[in-house]
Amino acid sequence: MTRFTVLVAAPRSRASIRSTALAAAAEIAARAGVTEAPEVIDLGDLGPELLAESSAAVDGALARVRESDVLLVASPQAHGTYTGLLKVFLDRLPELGLGHTVAVPLAVVDDLRNSHGIEEDLRILLADLGAWVAEPGLILAEDETERPENVLRAWADVAAPGLRQAVSVAA
Repeated sequence: MTRFTVLVAAPRSRASIRSTALAAAAEIAARAGVTEAPEVIDLGDLGPELLAESSAAVDGALARVRESDVLLVASPQAHGTYTGLLKVFLDRLPELGLGHTVAVPLAVVDDLRNSHGIEEDLRILLADLGAWVAEPGLILAEDETERPENVLRAWADVAAPGLRQAVSVAA
């Protein structure tokens, strides 16, 4: 069994990036042989609890992330990089807390011309936590999220060989 988690790091709960992340997860699953449906952690739902000293909901979300074999991390671009919400959440993981995880970065940006920083920043953040990070990561323009199917398929075709191999090793 492969534990697959989609971590949505948008400040608002149920933001449009969530459906895009789930569609990307379906493309990954189909190509990497993952049959289990992903569990979704929407950081917008946790809101202020992320800053609390103790929270059962945050602790549960952290445990799920640590136990994931595949973790798709979806963040909108905020000030040129990923959201502070994601940073606050991932800062609660121990050193190398993603040491057995295949991480897939997904970023949604306003303008593709200014997108290189977020993909690199997400990749470094996830790798610093010990994850094997899928390459290439996925970057979508905001206007592509309404109908992302073609972009998702093209990206998944390129990323599939590495993902398939990494998932088979992680499982």
